Amino acid sequence: MEMNRRQFLTYLGTGTAALASLATGITAFAAEKTLSGKTADHLFGMDEDKHKPSNFKFKPIQATDKDDLVLPQGYKYDVIASYGDKINTKGDTFGFNNDFTCFLPIEGSSEHGLLWVNHEYLGELEYYVTGYDTLNADPENNTRTAAQIEKYLYALGGSVIEIKKENGKWRLISDSKYGRRVSGLTRHALTGPAAGSSAVNGAREVVGTFANCSGGVTLWNTILSCEENFDSVVADTKLKDATHYGWVVEVDPFDPNSVPKKHTALGRFSHENTAMTIAPSGQLVVYMGDDANDQYVYKYVSKGAYNKAAGKANAKLLEEGTLYVANFSKGKWIALDYTKNEALQKAVDADKKPMFASQADVLVNCREAAKAVGATPMDRPEDLEVHPIDGSVFIALTNNSKHGNFYGQIVRLFEKDNNHAAEEFMFEIFATGGPQSGFAAPDNLMFDSAGNLWVVTDISSTSMNSGIYKPFGNNGMFFIPTSGADKGIASQFASAPIGAEMTGPWFTPDEKTLFLSVQHPGENLEAYTAPTSHWPKSGMSIALPSVVAITGF
Repeated sequence: MEMNRRQFLTYLGTGTAALASLATGITAFAAEKTLSGKTADHLFGMDEDKHKPSNFKFKPIQATDKDDLVLPQGYKYDVIASYGDKINTKGDTFGFNNDFTCFLPIEGSSEHGLLWVNHEYLGELEYYVTGYDTLNADPENNTRTAAQIEKYLYALGGSVIEIKKENGKWRLISDSKYGRRVSGLTRHALTGPAAGSSAVNGAREVVGTFANCSGGVTLWNTILSCEENFDSVVADTKLKDATHYGWVVEVDPFDPNSVPKKHTALGRFSHENTAMTIAPSGQLVVYMGDDANDQYVYKYVSKGAYNKAAGKANAKLLEEGTLYVANFSKGKWIALDYTKNEALQKAVDADKKPMFASQADVLVNCREAAKAVGATPMDRPEDLEVHPIDGSVFIALTNNSKHGNFYGQIVRLFEKDNNHAAEEFMFEIFATGGPQSGFAAPDNLMFDSAGNLWVVTDISSTSMNSGIYKPFGNNGMFFIPTSGADKGIASQFASAPIGAEMTGPWFTPDEKTLFLSVQHPGENLEAYTAPTSHWPKSGMSIALPSVVAITGF
């Protein structure tokens, strides 16, 4: 393990335990108590293994371009589900390019439950799904057949799969009564101010969800799946109304007959994820980012208060509230409320015509509304997560080459008086990407219960292992303490196969299993007959996007 001077001095200050770990090359990042008053020695069941030293420790891996999911010594992965796997008795199959995952226990078990998985896009790998030749197609002449479009839309959206750990290994239950596809062909209900409005051409029901990137879980045990880069899918599949996409979708994975909802009160843009918490007033707060260059950071504050006893009826809180956008130069949240914000009422387009005539117009055109009120353009705000102990909000800014921000950074936002419904905040730069830190292009974030941050990266497949990104190898997963002597220091825990990114990290409740998506392995290919990756199999097989379960052994 190579260390820079700052890291070395940090370790000198941690005493003999840290020096001993240096001798073996094994880190001791969680040896000190965190803000929670606990260490992370329970992760992956390490505290139960009598053959390993106490406290959560692993030997960080080095950057690599190996065509495998590479983990530290002492860890393994099971492939749970791959594209095309059967998930129920009806014959539904697991979708393509899996992204966000969320584990929901069955009867409180950490070894048996439902896994929700997003399916984001097809891209250049579409040939393996629909047979359409994207490598040689004329981008101005979309010649997909109706059958190819149907396959395209079915492969996206999300999957509910039932999984179980037996004899130390996780497996997919292929005949599950819960197994379900919510796809680009599924009917959804619109809720909130834009439902039925002229801004969505009167629609109260729409067909399909796709471009599902990350997401979140609600306090009432449903899933929020986020529609991100929907424009390309709309164009590829010749859909008529783009306003029906770009929303946050709520799905009840335990009710296969439930109708998914698109909550328009949360705004329409390229949603990365949602992070839900409760303000001191009891109001529900949802943090969100718009994943594109020079776009914005948002939060939604419900009008009403959360009531645990109300269960799934709390979903109504996502239908009426205030959507805010952040101005970082002033440390203020600006309400995107047409009835109260004069900037929205007075906004005009290039032809001097009013841009908005109602709250529905504002919500459907969030990017334009955010710009009109003076929000701060950011460098691809992707995942936002709330620290489980101190309540601060972490924001992954992946990169923005237009601003010279090639490596990205992680921002930490502090709400005034630690009130998530507040309209003022402060912020700091928690960590910056680059060779000095070992990571670049931070994407999805996750916290463990001790408050440590886990980060997966998204270096584009066209840039990976070349130019300024060569030192980073394939995309990776990193462990970063948020307190203690090693605060802000990244250590690499995993490396993805060739062309892939790892997405959707999620722990089981006992934190002994880490679920992870391996998305688009083999991307950036030159010929369909010469795949750049063969993961998770070998030989001449094509690569398959898959979800894995990582455990210690």
